[in-house]
Amino acid sequence: MSDSSPALRAQEIIGHTFNDPDLIEIALTHASCASNRLDSNERLEFLGDAVLGLVVCAELYSRFPNWLEGDLTKVKSMVVSRRVCAEISDELGLTELLILGNGFDARGELPTSLRAAVLEGVIGAMFLDGGYEVVAHFIRRSVSHHIDTWAAGEKRENYKSALQQHVQRHFATVPHYETLDEQGPDHSKCFEVCVMINNRRFPSAWGPSKKDSEQEAARRALAMLRDAGEIGVNLPT
Repeated sequence: MSDSSPALRAQEIIGHTFNDPDLIEIALTHASCASNRLDSNERLEFLGDAVLGLVVCAELYSRFPNWLEGDLTKVKSMVVSRRVCAEISDELGLTELLILGNGFDARGELPTSLRAAVLEGVIGAMFLDGGYEVVAHFIRRSVSHHIDTWAAGEKRENYKSALQQHVQRHFATVPHYETLDEQGPDHSKCFEVCVMINNRRFPSAWGPSKKDSEQEAARRALAMLRDAGEIGVNLPT
């Protein structure tokens, strides 16, 4: 391999020198230019997808000890999605290293699936060559800010999601939200909302939108149920 070969450049990007350089070569090779599909990155993509999911799940489990399974799943599904994998591949510079056959000249217009596949292929190759800790370090470094971004958006949903899961578990029903009042002009209304659980009304909350009011009302209901010892819950952070 020359100093400028895609395989060597990829190793510089990911920070791992392969004991078996054929693995990184295969990870970068699309089926369109492989002698047969077994020599392409498809099998490594399959493996890498599973390894990526495992590492992201472990990272989310560690980062957010008070989050429920449903909330963790939402963030995980976004972080390991083809869209985000393609973005990471672009950010790292792996997309431009993908070895393609004829008909793929416009690199900037490569399909999302191809851009994501090269990242997953590299992850699969790193796992086989360096083991779990090596590839986990690379994955955590690559997905960290994407986790932060998606987790920040998911925090707004945590109170309602947490309340629903606990109410279903402890009371065999679901919470309902009732709009009690609204004030202000049409372009700047505020809403008062309360939570109802089995005809029991919890403290209401005001907010600049029904969604915001529902989140705060859910938080207050969770806190009241927790303080009364009716459920065991740590409020989402």
